[in-house]
Amino acid sequence: MVQGLSLNTITTSRNGAFCGSMPSWRKHFKLMKKTQISSVIERHGIWHLCHQSLVLRGNPNMLKQRNMRVEAGWLFKRGDQGLNASSEQSETANEDILIFFFQLDLATRVQYALNTEQYDIAQQLRNKLTEVEAEVIRQQEAKRGSSPKSEAQDKAISIIRLRADLQKAIESENYALAAKLRDAISELEAESLAASAKALAHENANYSFRLGQRVRHKIFGYRAVVCGMDPVCCESSSWMETAQVEKLHRGSNQPFYQVLVDVHADPNLLVAYVSEENLLAPDEPDVDRFDHPYISFLFYGMDAAGDFIPIKQLREKYNRPRHEIPFDPLDEGHGSDA
Repeated sequence: MVQGLSLNTITTSRNGAFCGSMPSWRKHFKLMKKTQISSVIERHGIWHLCHQSLVLRGNPNMLKQRNMRVEAGWLFKRGDQGLNASSEQSETANEDILIFFFQLDLATRVQYALNTEQYDIAQQLRNKLTEVEAEVIRQQEAKRGSSPKSEAQDKAISIIRLRADLQKAIESENYALAAKLRDAISELEAESLAASAKALAHENANYSFRLGQRVRHKIFGYRAVVCGMDPVCCESSSWMETAQVEKLHRGSNQPFYQVLVDVHADPNLLVAYVSEENLLAPDEPDVDRFDHPYISFLFYGMDAAGDFIPIKQLREKYNRPRHEIPFDPLDEGHGSDA
């Protein structure tokens, strides 16, 4: 259940570890009242609802210890491409995660209301949850395309129609119209090719990394944990321009990952959106401490290899299977000796 987060403020404890990664963090925060959430639902869209309802409401004494604002800025070394790590910072990915938290919270509230036989409240919350889920689906379709394959097919049909119109224009010697139609066909053919490539990437998505896996950035060197993935880059064109996606060897038609960046590297990046070619898996199991305010909400904990175990809802969101650590007979042998 989401205890209270804000895009604007994340706090740390005295020892520098983010309180969000510690169970004790939960007791310091609470969600806004249901009536406040409901009024926001009526007035704003889904992100405004999430942003205003998941407000950090902490112990003032703890807030005074250390207060850090999440703003663009980076202390890492610059990469070979003349970029810095903040170029891959993704507010879209961060919002996506916060909305996911809000869905979890609503689902938990529905179940609690049912358990306490508050059926009217449960129905109201279920209706709100349905609205949120529908809006999330709409946003995903707008971001990724509801069906890249259908998009490619629609463009192919449009090209056929335009070619028929072009033939008629030529036969009627309307060459000005024919020139316009020819330009339109060329533009659609380019779009159709891009849509076909995107559809192929969606259908044949093969991810090199999994949810909860620890990774390291190939250029900037920071440690991170995978918390989401797309078969192709789903960010805006302006974001891709800033991140210089066109200079990647595999371009935008490769898997991109939402990753949580270790706050000990820098607390300001929070969530990055990174191409598959710029991520590396550690050669040896990484069991060193990893702190991030979202970890305790998205993962059950660490496995024996140091990777994080995603909660069931996160696996369902991305339709990913459970990861089982390969059985090592040597471990059992050592256990028997003990």
